Amino acid sequence: MASEARETGAEVIGFSGADPLLTRLRQEAEAIVRQEPELGGFVHPAILAQESLAGVIAHRVAQRLDRPEAPYTMIRQAFDACLDHEPALLDAVRADLLAVLERDPACNRLIEPVLYFKGFHALQTHRLAHWLWNNSRSDFALTLQSLSSQIFQTDIHPAARIGKGVFLDHATGVVIGATSIVEDDVSMLHGVTLGGTGRTRGDRHPKVRRGVLIGAGAKVLGNIEIGRCAMIAAGSVVLDPVPPNKTVAGVPARIVGDAKCAEPALAMDQMLAALDAGI
Repeated sequence: MASEARETGAEVIGFSGADPLLTRLRQEAEAIVRQEPELGGFVHPAILAQESLAGVIAHRVAQRLDRPEAPYTMIRQAFDACLDHEPALLDAVRADLLAVLERDPACNRLIEPVLYFKGFHALQTHRLAHWLWNNSRSDFALTLQSLSSQIFQTDIHPAARIGKGVFLDHATGVVIGATSIVEDDVSMLHGVTLGGTGRTRGDRHPKVRRGVLIGAGAKVLGNIEIGRCAMIAAGSVVLDPVPPNKTVAGVPARIVGDAKCAEPALAMDQMLAALDAGI
């Protein structure tokens, strides 16, 4: 399944002509409507009526977050403005979308994270909130954070810096503090916390480097660095820096071996850490 997903992602990337992701989404949307005509009222405005991938993402995120304090139109207009002013942000959205397709064995179609996966939606909500935060619109940004926490059960401070190609698998209970940095191609599962250690102000949250895999329920606390392509076992409590390409496990976490693969976040093989730790 994972290899099939990676082949599909490669085909999408290699498509020429029109936007390959939008073309693929439209094909999958048409297939849904043929199979489930009653879903046409949901699928058509979400995919088939949109003129661009940016429109698809802006519509679906605004639709899911729509509440009296931040209605659909307000969020959609903000998202459109964000993507107009920061076109590079769409590259991050594309990378996030392909990350789900390539790394999640339960994801068989590109349309699934776009329509259904709250981890993907929470991450795109954060991208909008981060842009608002950096453009002196902190109250709107915090409103989106609050709505995302309520709707997706994922609490990411708007000030946190997150790279592209990030995968939040299931995502329930993920907490990412204000001064956290998450670099490109990181994967983390549900219940992960990137938090502080108390009331210390200033730079107080973890720095997660490229290619890191963080298992379910892991807590990474304090202004510490998780080195490139490291792996953190499920349920671990990490209080000290982790060197690149190492696996840590336990409470408190300790090094139990090498990561054993070049890019743990892409491989998504969480059993390596458990075997090394003897748990």
